[in-house]
Amino acid sequence: MNANPFTDNIVILTGASSGIGQQMAFRLVDEGARLTLAARSIEGLKETAKICEQKGVEVLVIPTDISEQSQCQHLVERTIKEYGRIDTLINNAGISMHARFDEIQDINMIEKIMRVNFLGSVYCTYYALPHLKRSIGRLVGISSYGGKFPSPYASGYGASKHAMAGFFDSLRVELKDTGVSVTMIYVSWVATGISSRALGADGKRLGKTRRHEEGAMPVETCVDLILEAAAKRKREYLPLRGKLGMWFKLFSPGVVDREAIKTLGE
Repeated sequence: MNANPFTDNIVILTGASSGIGQQMAFRLVDEGARLTLAARSIEGLKETAKICEQKGVEVLVIPTDISEQSQCQHLVERTIKEYGRIDTLINNAGISMHARFDEIQDINMIEKIMRVNFLGSVYCTYYALPHLKRSIGRLVGISSYGGKFPSPYASGYGASKHAMAGFFDSLRVELKDTGVSVTMIYVSWVATGISSRALGADGKRLGKTRRHEEGAMPVETCVDLILEAAAKRKREYLPLRGKLGMWFKLFSPGVVDREAIKTLGE
């Protein structure tokens, strides 16, 4: 029996066109998984698929805007048609922002972030869950420190990540007797260039990497942590610094607030 839990594992991976999602696709292919890759960027998906195929593995590519419920349904249905089952759903797609709330020019930006980061995970999970229950599969949510701590200049992003935490924590309890595991990942900055793609006050991408992403965790390290936690069906991954931060949040919240401003402020 192969000890690697991802060998012949059918995985739906959202946000697979770049960053964490792209590197995770490469790692999962190396571990013998069979993948459905989803993202909005068709070119990015093609690039990810090309490298996977160079490794000798064909992948299913489905351009998907997870903020649209019908597209999430299509993503799951196409995966079932192709593979016959789903073993793992990794909710990785997301967008960020950098702007004071009182300087946002179009409040619809907050809804956009919520639809991608939170509702996209809800929609994908809703349609995949019956199949995951049959396979006794894995649900994974990629959050960040924004799901645990204040997110100044990223209020909509923080709200979406807190919503993810509440949803998946509740779902974990509901699924306790089904065998389906729910793993949440909380990491600090990862060197993906996400800050350059964050939405500014005008709703447009900033276009430059911000200072607080400098010296961030390498993408490969983050992927290792995610897949290890998912493989072991852990409740969550939160590094030691994050655990200490939770202690300070409880007993000395002002320290956490000051650190948030120092880290995320202009």
